[in-house]
Amino acid sequence: MLIGDVARRSGVSARMLRHYDALGLVRPTGRSHAGYREYSGEDIRRIFHIESLRSLGLSLRDVGRALDDPGFTPSGLVEDLIRRTRERIAAETELLTRLRRIDAADPAGWDDVLQVVSLLQGLGSKNAGRRQSAALSAVAEVPVEALVEAALGESDPNVAGALRWALAQSGEGAAALLAQGLHAPAAEVRKRAVQSIAELPDATATALLQDALTSPDVVVRRYAALALGARGVDDAIPTLIDMVVEGTNDVDAADALSTLAGRPGAADPIAAGLVDRLARRGAEPSARRRLTQALADIPGAAASRALADLTQDDDRAVALTATYILGLRDTR
Repeated sequence: MLIGDVARRSGVSARMLRHYDALGLVRPTGRSHAGYREYSGEDIRRIFHIESLRSLGLSLRDVGRALDDPGFTPSGLVEDLIRRTRERIAAETELLTRLRRIDAADPAGWDDVLQVVSLLQGLGSKNAGRRQSAALSAVAEVPVEALVEAALGESDPNVAGALRWALAQSGEGAAALLAQGLHAPAAEVRKRAVQSIAELPDATATALLQDALTSPDVVVRRYAALALGARGVDDAIPTLIDMVVEGTNDVDAADALSTLAGRPGAADPIAAGLVDRLARRGAEPSARRRLTQALADIPGAAASRALADLTQDDDRAVALTATYILGLRDTR
């Protein structure tokens, strides 16, 4: 079969077939009556083998080795191809994401495009100062998706704070995207998600924080409770009391309980919750002292009665603490 016929039937151009010939990959082995070189059936099979291997991403050099070297094994080369393909896909995916974000920013001209690109590059910089600067400048320029991604992946506390501020200024849409981070496999991502949601002022964020009170991740529950306490949401009270008992952010938890107790009708139920934990058997002495201290800023008769009872507590430290607190309340 002459080169033109092979090109038509195989889909490989005559120019490429001549290139294969020059490289020694496929050389026509027959001759026609007129003296033209012809491709044999074996030559054509080799052409299809070459095309099959090229479709996997092999270079022509590697194709020649695979077909002609009896000792050549595919395992190492295939593993290398897998690695390179993954890297290429990752790079293309990153490019696609960047292009989508530029499109979402709706740039009016190339100056706007360059500004968005610069900020996106800043958010991904290895330099924390540059990331922080980009976060503070990105509110009106960068799509919220990029800010959320950066916030969920940021480990530097200063940069993370700037990103949470930027998200709080970004308007609606951030909460729903951050909600996905609450269920991320990595604990650090879940923590960053709830911290970022806590900075959002809208009702959607409050609802997400209320849902987070039932999270299996205790860190998520605690951050949600602190944020909800500041927002005056009573659902946070049980978790806040647990935090006082456990001694984890107990001062912040006690402050949040105090804030909640300032709402009409809330003080006595909070005092009752603290007293209930004090009365439970097996409570650690340190936990009982923290619960007593938490009663200090809970107004109302219920808290005062509880403190009066605690002045006679068997634990001298608890009794002295309650006596001191009552003295302060009397002077007020």
